Amino acid sequence: MTRVLYPGSFDPLHKGHLEIIEVAARLFDDVVVAAVRNPQKGQALFDLDERQDTIRESVAHLANVSVTQFSSLVVDLAKELDANFIVKGLRVVSDFESELMMAQMNHAVSGVDTLFIPCGSSHAFLASKLIREIARFGGDVSSMVPEPVSRRLIERYGS
Repeated sequence: MTRVLYPGSFDPLHKGHLEIIEVAARLFDDVVVAAVRNPQKGQALFDLDERQDTIRESVAHLANVSVTQFSSLVVDLAKELDANFIVKGLRVVSDFESELMMAQMNHAVSGVDTLFIPCGSSHAFLASKLIREIARFGGDVSSMVPEPVSRRLIERYGS
């Protein structure tokens, strides 16, 4: 059995993230999606419990996907879960540059390898930071996020 870990802040989960999860679910036996609070990304829109709930609702159609949260090093969680690989999504070249460095560091400290899954061009422009900003100002992001996320954004900001 091949288990992979897909970590991220997912604040909020968007359709680009969901695409990566769905591809990983087709490729691997077991996918664990793990939400983390990333202090480098500023004030969170949703707390970890809310993110875990929206991710779980958004991947309910995928029988081999589970969801958790963590506040440790990704490699420590990967070891704890006995994950064979860490999965990361790539949208644009700048993602590759930063993710490659992280993948190399993770491998150096733990021996865990990272696999990159490219995002389709229809989702390459999606970024949680931009979605948060549009939603805060009343913009419609419903086409960019799964329905459970859209519902919570409407509850939070209206319209």
